[in-house]
Amino acid sequence: MAERVRQRGISIYRPIIYGNTATVLTQEERNALSTPDHTHKWTVAVRSAASAPDSDIVGGADDLSYFIKRVTFKLHETYPNPTRNVDKPPFEVSETGWGEFEIQIRITFVPESGEKAITFYHHLKLHPWTVAGEPEIPPLEEALKLGPVHSWQYDEIVFNDPFQSFLQTLLAHPPTPLPKSKRRPVPFHVANPGSLEASKGGVPEFTADMEKEEGERLETAKQAVIAETDKWRGLLIEKEKELERLKKQLES
Repeated sequence: MAERVRQRGISIYRPIIYGNTATVLTQEERNALSTPDHTHKWTVAVRSAASAPDSDIVGGADDLSYFIKRVTFKLHETYPNPTRNVDKPPFEVSETGWGEFEIQIRITFVPESGEKAITFYHHLKLHPWTVAGEPEIPPLEEALKLGPVHSWQYDEIVFNDPFQSFLQTLLAHPPTPLPKSKRRPVPFHVANPGSLEASKGGVPEFTADMEKEEGERLETAKQAVIAETDKWRGLLIEKEKELERLKKQLES
């Protein structure tokens, strides 16, 4: 029974990334498809934030199955079986396509965690994006030279007051530390601090510096939301007082 007792006051987190890698199909690859209008092959995934040394995969150094039971990817409805359940690592789905769209990513935790599933949303990116936030679509030959487009977001899954048994499981699987800085020069375009948004070629890598920047960015966004909420709450209170005043005038 002690294992089902929550450890109050304890918070423990696991860094993850979610996003996609996309590669332009050659003309020969397009011709071989049953859907020749498809222009890219892509993979959407949930992975550990750290990358294995000298790997051409973004993230994925750690096996996340000790706390993740299933990842459900909800693709565009035009795909056959658009809801894809992945119950073992790697937690990813690969497809081909021609358009960008939003993918719903639902993470279900192992039953012993006692945690509710969480949902993320990722905009599938096939093209590098400009600073203005518009897709940049280069000619086929140039796109093939640039290499894969990467679009990944860093996040931290926080477990508050975990069960004793689950806490022990987490402590037994510490995440691979992120390198302080990039271990090799990689040419990629960063649209937002702390995230790898629509990179141009190369294999990007998350670092401790980027983790810190992302934490600061999330805190800034949180404070902005709090301030906006307080503003609208104050406005609502004023309107309620005005409504009450008008009611009293009507009654009199």
